[in-house]
Amino acid sequence: MKALSVVVPVYNEEENVAESYRELSEVLQGIGLPYEIIFVDDGSHDRTVATLMAVGADDPSLRVIEFRRNFGQTAAMAAGFHHTRYDIVIALDGDLQNDPAEIPRMIEKLDEGFDLVAGWRKERKDKYISRRLPSMIANRIISYFTNVQLHDYGCTLKAMRGDIARGIRLYGEMHRFIPALAYEQGARIVEIPVRHRERRFGTSKYGISRTLRVILDLLTVKFLLGYSKRPIHLFGTLGLGSGGLGSLMLINATVQRLFFGVPMGTRPMMVLGVMLVLMGLQFLMFGLLAEVMTRTYYESQNKETYVIRRIRQGGTKDPGEDRDAAHQLRKVAY
Repeated sequence: MKALSVVVPVYNEEENVAESYRELSEVLQGIGLPYEIIFVDDGSHDRTVATLMAVGADDPSLRVIEFRRNFGQTAAMAAGFHHTRYDIVIALDGDLQNDPAEIPRMIEKLDEGFDLVAGWRKERKDKYISRRLPSMIANRIISYFTNVQLHDYGCTLKAMRGDIARGIRLYGEMHRFIPALAYEQGARIVEIPVRHRERRFGTSKYGISRTLRVILDLLTVKFLLGYSKRPIHLFGTLGLGSGGLGSLMLINATVQRLFFGVPMGTRPMMVLGVMLVLMGLQFLMFGLLAEVMTRTYYESQNKETYVIRRIRQGGTKDPGEDRDAAHQLRKVAY
């Protein structure tokens, strides 16, 4: 039987958490599935935790994880995902801007065969210059580099299968890249418009100052998606390109010196060629070291370099399902 785990990261939201808990409880009770609500307090220094424990004192489905200090939303979501127990995981903010009433629709999408359902704040209730415009630019850039085309990477409201949520490793401020990291695991992803509400109490903890950190995290995600299991392909390509270009410059300078008497020692091209060759050698060394580290990482922890969706037993196949799968394979092949 299906069951739901709901993860809600909060930080200094004492005015919002009681209503957030009540709304969540009402929606989840209406769904009719077993559930748990996990609030992760990211080192709040107000009465957020006390308010939660008071409003949910008699509710065994409520759990509150307290951090010793503020570690950030990514760490809060990582802790929440790690402590989930059920096969469907819902994530949403605790500031009342995400509407819990959207959860049943997202579960229906999961039932259609998707592994992650991302919310799209199509009519976002935030300031345009400081919040919406930077978010629109970031979403375009992230979609381009990760090949996961979404309108809204910043929406916390998501529904995903439990194995996907617990298999994602979050560091830095990478919570906004959850769809891209899930895609690395082979997740089937869909995005649906969801209602977004204006903030009623408190102030936002995020702003335009995070843009630089988003760009740096995007570089990390791009590397993880494309080269984490084959780093020599990245560093080797850079090394061969740099070394090859430098070698051509040195050969050109040598030919001019031998046949045309052009001096080599005073030419900037000579210095640039030597520098490019040395850089090429360094990139190749980086690639080889990264390959050794990759193998150490996987083999020391008995981690696999693949993700299995499921294993099926012969004699229990659904012919209709097999025909659909064969049709999809033919579409991919052509």
